[in-house]
Amino acid sequence: MTKTPRHSESLDDERRREIDSVDVEAATSRQESLHDLVASSDTGGRSPARPVAYLISGTALVWSLFQLWIASPLPFMVGVGVFNNTETRSIHLSFALFLAFLAFPASRSIFQLALGIGVPLLLGFLFLEGATGVLPVWYVPVITIAMIVAVVLPSPNKRVLPHEWVLAIAGAATASYLYFAYESISGRIGAPNMTDFMVGTVGLMVLLEATRRALGPALMVVASVFLIYTFLGPYMPSIIAHKGNSLSEVINHQWITTEGVFGIALGVSTSFVFLFVLFGSLLDKAGAGSYFINVAFSLMGHMRGGPAKAAVVSSAMTGLISGSSIANVVTTGTFTIPLMKRVGFSAEKAGAVETASSVNGQIMPPVMGAAAFLMVEYVGIPYFDVVKHAFLPAVISYIALVYIVHLEALKAGMEGLPRAYVPKPWLQWLVGVVFGILVLCAISLAVYYGIGWIRPAFGENAGWIVFALLIAVYVGLLWYGAKYPAPQIDDPDKPITELPLPGPTVKSGLHFILPVVVLVWALMVDRLSPGLSAFWAATFMIFILVTQHPITAFFRGTGNYGLEAGRGLIDLVDGLITGARNMIGIGIATATAGVIVGAVSQTGVGSALAEVVEVLSGGNLLAILFLTAILSLILGMGLPTTANYIVVSALLAPVIVTLGEANGLIVPLIAVHLFVFYFGIMADVTPPVGLASFAAAAVSGGDPIKTGAIAFFYSLRTATPPVGLASFAAAAVSGGDPIKTGAIAFFYSLRTAALPFLFIFNTDLLLINVDVFHGIFIFIVATIAMLLFAAATQGWFLTKNRIWEGVALLLIAFTLFRPGFWMDMAVPPYNDRPASELAAAAGNTPQGQPLRLRIAYLDAFGAPSERTVDLPLPDGASGEERLANAGLELVETDGKTMIDNVAFGSPAEAVGLDWDQQITLVRTPTEQPTKYWMFLPALALLGLIVWGQRRRAPREPARPKAGAMAG
Repeated sequence: MTKTPRHSESLDDERRREIDSVDVEAATSRQESLHDLVASSDTGGRSPARPVAYLISGTALVWSLFQLWIASPLPFMVGVGVFNNTETRSIHLSFALFLAFLAFPASRSIFQLALGIGVPLLLGFLFLEGATGVLPVWYVPVITIAMIVAVVLPSPNKRVLPHEWVLAIAGAATASYLYFAYESISGRIGAPNMTDFMVGTVGLMVLLEATRRALGPALMVVASVFLIYTFLGPYMPSIIAHKGNSLSEVINHQWITTEGVFGIALGVSTSFVFLFVLFGSLLDKAGAGSYFINVAFSLMGHMRGGPAKAAVVSSAMTGLISGSSIANVVTTGTFTIPLMKRVGFSAEKAGAVETASSVNGQIMPPVMGAAAFLMVEYVGIPYFDVVKHAFLPAVISYIALVYIVHLEALKAGMEGLPRAYVPKPWLQWLVGVVFGILVLCAISLAVYYGIGWIRPAFGENAGWIVFALLIAVYVGLLWYGAKYPAPQIDDPDKPITELPLPGPTVKSGLHFILPVVVLVWALMVDRLSPGLSAFWAATFMIFILVTQHPITAFFRGTGNYGLEAGRGLIDLVDGLITGARNMIGIGIATATAGVIVGAVSQTGVGSALAEVVEVLSGGNLLAILFLTAILSLILGMGLPTTANYIVVSALLAPVIVTLGEANGLIVPLIAVHLFVFYFGIMADVTPPVGLASFAAAAVSGGDPIKTGAIAFFYSLRTATPPVGLASFAAAAVSGGDPIKTGAIAFFYSLRTAALPFLFIFNTDLLLINVDVFHGIFIFIVATIAMLLFAAATQGWFLTKNRIWEGVALLLIAFTLFRPGFWMDMAVPPYNDRPASELAAAAGNTPQGQPLRLRIAYLDAFGAPSERTVDLPLPDGASGEERLANAGLELVETDGKTMIDNVAFGSPAEAVGLDWDQQITLVRTPTEQPTKYWMFLPALALLGLIVWGQRRRAPREPARPKAGAMAG
């Protein structure tokens, strides 16, 4: 045996130290770039010196405390600090604008400078042209020149210059004008004075500049286009032309009233979104994010392609508490992406999996993206219903992502990470799972009926009893968890010899589940408002942050209680500041989107656009859905999710509903808004601006565009080149090329693209008018259908698909998703009867079922149109009486059945029936066989494919490819 020379050993040691040093430097550099990326997109990329940094943090802290105050019942109990909706929106925007100019430096690219100069110049010209001459307008050129000078002057990353202080103060002052001048404005509604003109002019220009800084150029451009359209209506093409609006009308509508900037979108940001973002921030500071990642890895890391499956599950769990896809990518991707690369995923595919998973977190109840809260106001339904309708598609999309990852691992012959324990026999495991579910159900029932007994038994003191029980459970879980130190994956770049044990990992942080339970209970059981629900959850989270460290130290006997309590206070303050800074962009986005919504309501462009879209689509509903999806993708290349949703829903959601009625399909408004929402969240994945894909690529070392494209084909609701911010974040984490990362993410997203289209035509997927057992059945069938769709588009089921097998799998998936399509072709669901038989049809309609009518009417432009309505029929002795109870008075004129009157507040008025409309047809249901008979031939065909692939699989084994997932 030869001995290695001593000097050779020392050289090897030195070489290893050099390599370790390089790795540390690379990791440090990557973490810094990730921090910069998240800061530039979420919290602000400026890092000023201490006095200004303290001011920014202090302002953010005060903003969070203000939001907690107005959400709490305390103002009404003490009679101090009670604000109305307009006042709170004004203060909310003041904070956002002030912090935007301090925290976000302006981009100095030629395009951004040209835009920053061009928009104020153009608006100044339009304001002068729109002035009616009643009041002097000398201030318009002064404000315009001042804005241009402020844009041209430097904007460094390390300090705030005097002109930026002026912009910050001007933004805060103009936004808070509605608060200070509220009484004065209410006395002269519709008649703005000189001060109103000046404040509105400054406010609009400053808001657009803040939008450019915090959100990029796209939203600024779109809002400016709508302002231009408002002024230059007479010069537009005839189909969208309008009379044009004066400066007085625009300033009054956009800034002085709540129709524009201070409208519904900003109100939702003020009342709901801030508290949910704050709740997620506090939960993350408490350590829940790390806990969720460790739990996911302990449960799924050993599976084939396990780190990728753990990435999907941990992103889903993080999505429960976070509405930010970029933060989700960085939080979970830092750990999951290096481990995915280790088991064989390419940098781009690892980033794409993380991107698709993280962006889908925005549709994961109960804490969804900010746009979900806007649905509450726009659709007019409780947040409980929004969560209920979104739940099934969200869960199915995550199951599909896990399956897609599984298929990728099968194709590449990957393995998982080594287990930390010997698994139990599957029967014993199954019994344990069933027992766990039964115990959970028993606890849920005990809590539900226990609280139901406590409230009437203890009256006004019931709240204190419930709080005491909650604290007891919390302390008990801390005592239980203190026995199991939470394992940490400290450095995912180093080899992991074994995964953490699932049992101790799960038990170590069970108390993190309590705030989520409080939130879900308040939303789903007590049916409190979203704002109040988030307030109670955030308040409990504050209590946990302050107490968890000293209580855990007490149970573990480590001492240092004061130090641990101080650590909790630091986490609390940090969470309050981070939550507020995360809201800067959302507050600015909702305010600027209000400009767009205000322009739509002021000009009536929505009705004109409906006609344009109808011409482009040929009146075909599927065509307009594709147009809507494409518009969302295009806007997603530059707009954040919230603004994208506001714009598309304001312009096209009513059009889709109207065209559906014209095609004989009653499309629920919530289905249309969820369709828009799902395509709108792709903004964070679309390279070259998709930050989520770029962040994932930075971690993985892949190409962000390719990462984004793959993520897009994993789940079309998560990624789309060329602008996804999530793709950039993923690229930053992976160390890969952001463009490549985004492109791969894009291709991944396509594999679940069918879901939003399908729930438009099959609203059972949204649990609309579905009972519990039917809902479980739909969940199982829809999940199988989505998995088959993923297998078809992945080109792999049990083994590699042949062409006919892929086509057959798509056909089977469609049949499972929408069996009624084939049954309606075989047996039409309705018989068309003349309107003269309306009374007889109403008398024969079963109780609880609506009567379907075909209506002819004149639209807003006087053009003949038709639509279909479902008229609810109350009880009555005859068909005539049931129609009268529904609020309809009919008259026969020249052989036509005309509506002579509609009772106020009646079911007929609720479905949009009106005087002088004609009922052309009555559609009565036929005795159609159940649509689920169509499952039989679909399942038979599936059995044939399974039989063929199982026979072929042994002859076509997957060959392992170490790290060969580049394609």
